[in-house]
Amino acid sequence: MRGMLQRVQTLAERRLPALTRYRRPESLPIELHRRRIYIVPTSFGVGFSILLLVMLVGALNYANNAALLLTCLLGAASATSMLVAFRNLDGLRLSHVHGGNAIAGQAIELTLSFDSGRTRNAIRLDLGDTSIAFAVDANTSAIVRIRVPTAQRGWQPLPRLRLRTSWPLGLFRAWSWLHPDQSVLVWPRPEPAGPPPHAPADDARHMRLHQGDELAALRDYRAGDPQRRIAWKASARHLNLLVKDFEQPQSPPQWQLDWRQLAGLGKEARIARLARWLGEAQAQRRSYSLWLPGTEIPSGSGPLHYAHCMSALAQLP
Repeated sequence: MRGMLQRVQTLAERRLPALTRYRRPESLPIELHRRRIYIVPTSFGVGFSILLLVMLVGALNYANNAALLLTCLLGAASATSMLVAFRNLDGLRLSHVHGGNAIAGQAIELTLSFDSGRTRNAIRLDLGDTSIAFAVDANTSAIVRIRVPTAQRGWQPLPRLRLRTSWPLGLFRAWSWLHPDQSVLVWPRPEPAGPPPHAPADDARHMRLHQGDELAALRDYRAGDPQRRIAWKASARHLNLLVKDFEQPQSPPQWQLDWRQLAGLGKEARIARLARWLGEAQAQRRSYSLWLPGTEIPSGSGPLHYAHCMSALAQLP
């Protein structure tokens, strides 16, 4: 029964223009109203209606006032549940949509903010096979997170979302469509393996020692070393005096990631390699700069710098 109702609903959406009115993207905020909320009986509601019809025929046939009264009360309750299901969506507003970060092929998380002037219960947000249940308190906002699949880098428009509810009795299903006019940026997929970036300054000279604050090693005493650096306890176990050495190796040199260094690769292959280099630099906590056609990002490090560089790669034409 449920499968048949879903097929009827799909056919109606395809055939009736009134049900496809809101397929075009809309600017935020999007508020639901009576012209865009649809309601049909559930399979349980159809069975309950048949039961009421049988009860009504039996009560009239046997002139049983108590049975007739019960049938009327149950019918009134079912009609009221249809109104309550409709009002559970009526006036609900989608105010904000924020997209996270994801690499092509991974799901990107959307954060949606719903506002309402009264309490809403048992609402479900559907996207494909994913369904998220939530409720909204009066005069507050509800934050709903749902994951959207991605296929390729670049700006990806948001798909249509469906809001539905069968609250309170499950006899009727009310639903409406949301299609925000908004896109999310999908980062390029890094290549699985390849050569490291060319860093001509990455030699032994940049690994020489310099003065630091942490103990590096103990060495033999040399004339002119201050007495405060002498390791007296360690020297007591040796014939010679030992001195604390506070020299530390310098941090590794920065990477200069340049689009022009990959002239032998195609456009997408260049993007994939640069994305891998950015990930390796971020994992190794290196400083790095990025040169792209029309864009030059100076040296930096950290999650924000990584996101800036990956977003620049994703937006290449």
